[in-house]
Amino acid sequence: MRDYATDTQVKPEVQAFFDEATNTISYVVKDPNSNACAVIDSVMDIDYAAGRITYDHADKMIDYIRKNDLKLEWIIETHVHADHLSAAPYIQQQLGGKIGIGENITIVQDVFGKIFNEGTEWKRDGSEFDKLFKDGDTYQIGTMKVVAMHTPGHTPACMTHIIGDAAFVGDTLFMPDGGSARADFPGGDAGQLYDSIQKILALPDETRLFMCHDYGPNGRDIQWETTVAEEKEHNIHVGKGKTREDFIKFRTERDAQLAMPRLIIPSIQVNMKAGKLPEPDDSGTRMLKVPLNKL
Repeated sequence: MRDYATDTQVKPEVQAFFDEATNTISYVVKDPNSNACAVIDSVMDIDYAAGRITYDHADKMIDYIRKNDLKLEWIIETHVHADHLSAAPYIQQQLGGKIGIGENITIVQDVFGKIFNEGTEWKRDGSEFDKLFKDGDTYQIGTMKVVAMHTPGHTPACMTHIIGDAAFVGDTLFMPDGGSARADFPGGDAGQLYDSIQKILALPDETRLFMCHDYGPNGRDIQWETTVAEEKEHNIHVGKGKTREDFIKFRTERDAQLAMPRLIIPSIQVNMKAGKLPEPDDSGTRMLKVPLNKL
């Protein structure tokens, strides 16, 4: 197995921003040795019924970066989210930085380009993003080295970003009492998901793991940070050495009972294009599509 570990003596400063409407946690990750930072999994607000986009959540992150005199170098998407819209272009317009995602975004674009009838003029080559990460790619946030680890299963493009003693796992893992991501979206695979989780759990035990979502199981307060050791011992889906076969059986049966995310239709259309909204029509109105009998 490839060695993905980074220097655990490097301890990035992590500020979390919880979006109650979508149960999403976004992050500003700062280099402790400079003013450089990255944003991970930002949220653009949408009133779905009213067809209205706002930026309150993103503005809180922008205000935090400005008030702390930080320099935004990267805007990272761990994957194409199906439950919230990305604010990446809005944040980039305000603060700069490069937008990055896993290279298998092209697979997601090809699948959903057909579902949403995007036409042959759309290239599906990931060119809306500034950087497409391959498994094992490295990049810098100030003085911090980041390793991008391909962790498919929830989606083909899922990546975990490892920064010093911290790893940002997207939807691949939840808090120990939350388990794991679903694997029934197009391109998802429960076996791949299990293998990806094992890659994460092979990181040093003390590695801090940061979740993209939390739903407060059994009424507990919202949480988003745990460790590899805690997940290995207590994760209800994969902890204590649960087998691949048992996980696939459980995950497949569980996913068959789940409804589609409320915002899947607008989210995927926008997020597969790096958060860019559709071009306005002649009247200045931007329109999203609703495919019938496809999703």
